[in-house]
Parts: sequence; C-alpha cells; structure tokens
Amino acid sequence: MAMRLRAFIALLLFVSACATSAPGSRESADRNPRLANLQRAATLPWTDGGQCIVEEASQPWPVLVERCFHALDQERVRFRDTTGRCSVASAGAAAVGLGVCVLAAPEIVVGAVIITGVVMVGFAISEALEAYEKRGRPQVRPPPTRPVPETRPVPDVRPVAETKPVPQEPQKKRRPKPEPAGEDWPPPVPPEPTDRERRRRCEAIPVPHRGGDKAHNKCADWYPPNRYPGMDASVGGKDFDALQVGVRVLWEIKLEEFDGYSDFLKEVTVKKEIKEFKEYRDIALTCGYAFRVGVISEAHKAALLERDDSFDIVVTRCKR
Repeated sequence: MAMRLRAFIALLLFVSACATSAPGSRESADRNPRLANLQRAATLPWTDGGQCIVEEASQPWPVLVERCFHALDQERVRFRDTTGRCSVASAGAAAVGLGVCVLAAPEIVVGAVIITGVVMVGFAISEALEAYEKRGRPQVRPPPTRPVPETRPVPDVRPVAETKPVPQEPQKKRRPKPEPAGEDWPPPVPPEPTDRERRRRCEAIPVPHRGGDKAHNKCADWYPPNRYPGMDASVGGKDFDALQVGVRVLWEIKLEEFDGYSDFLKEVTVKKEIKEFKEYRDIALTCGYAFRVGVISEAHKAALLERDDSFDIVVTRCKR
C-alpha cells in the first residue's frame, strides 16, 4: 500500500511537470510555473486571502496543494473522484485526503471540484498577479527634450542699515528629570510571531527517528504510512513518529506489550501517555494537523480511552 501511495504521488508530480511545460495559449504562464500556479489558485476560495499560495507558488502544483490545502475554504468546496484514480490515495483516509488528491491532479476534470458561490480572488494572489502584469508591460519613455539655458535674476543691491546685535538672555538651566526606579519600568512585552514565522514553525521537517527501536520505527514507516520513511516529522518543536502520506495527520506509535504489564504499571503507563498525547495533540491542532495514536493491543486502546476518550486511537497490525 505504501509503495502504491508513493508511486501515485510521484506520478502526480511527473505529470504536473509535463503539463506546465506543454505549449499552448498560455505561453507566458507555461514558461513561468509560479505564474501558472497563481492563475490556477485564483479560481479557488482561500481563507487566508491566498498568502500561503503566494509563498509556495514556486513549488510544483501537487506540493503547493498539499502545503496550502489547510487554507482552502473547504465549506465552499466539494470534491468528486470522477476518474477513480484517487481511490488508492484516499483509502482509509479522511475526506481531506481525497480533496488533496483530486485538487493536485495536473488538470482538474470537469465536475471533480464543485464550488458554491462566487469566488473573489484572494488579495495576496491579486497583488502577485498585478506585479506580474506590470512587469510584462512595455515601458514608454517620454521624448527627449532640449535643455533650456538657465537664467538667473540680477540681484538688487541696496545699502543695508547697520544694526547692533541684540544680546541674548542666558538660558535657564533645566533640572534633569529623575529616572524611574527599576521596579517602575514596565516589563518587556515579547513580540507576537508573524503569520510567516508561525507557518514556518508549523512546517513539518523530517528528522532522523529517535530512540533506536527498529520495530517501532518500522511500524511508524509502514502503518500510517509515513511520508518520510526512516524519519520523524518535527512540528512546533516536537518530533512526531510519522506524517501520513497524502493528508495532514501526525502520528504517535506505541509498541508496548501492554497486556503483560501489572495493574500498577498499566496505570502509570496510561497516565504518562495521556499527558504526553495532550501536548502532541495541542501542537498538531494549532498547526492545522489531525493527531492519531497507534497501539498494538485492544486492551491498551481501551485503557487509554477509558481515561480520556477524546483521542483518535487505532490498533495497528504491527508486531513487537
């Protein structure tokens, strides 16, 4: 399944590259993939005005869709897999996986993307397109003009009456204002992060698997499946075990042989893991990802949900 998913995404990237280089009526856009991506994205509704699109416009279209899909106004867009080619990529995944697959295709099939209401071009995309339009306009230079000889008026020389300088009054010395004591100074306020800094912090960065547990790392690569085989996904300062292929879902995998633990050890393990999962889930949700947990036994899943049933926990087919 993982090999089929990776092959599908690679095929999308290859076909997209071929499509953007094909000759046609949009010759200038074909020569400039960034301009072509902006023009294509301008037909869709975006909740951020298209800021993510402008920042990622230099990427291939499938990569751009995957990185900016979270900013799409999904309440106004419905996706239909009219060709059936997305059935593999969306198998077992949420509807967002189908949407990414359909939207990332080199050419959107008629009826595959249905938009309700009138689409207004996002302000960020509009500004970027205007910049390209101005850049393409020929500049008309004004005709040269002959220099006009400079003429200066003849100064009117008149006698000036002699005046005595008026003595200046000495300025009064001002007392220096006392500086406020240390406790009177207001505490420094840390600057709020900008949208670009927040987006950079939320970008998934592949880092080597931690821990050195081969069975655990193999499960993290195989089950979701992992977009970066052999690597964790670092998001918001935390290293997640996997970022699922085709969707914005971060995973934590647990391979403890929970069924063999004593009652005391089970209680300690569940309490510790629930606290850990809350920290990971908060970061994932803040950055626009879903969060899932994978365990290897029904008893482990039941114990975790009994303590906190708000988590999305599945039993993997991995073996210790």
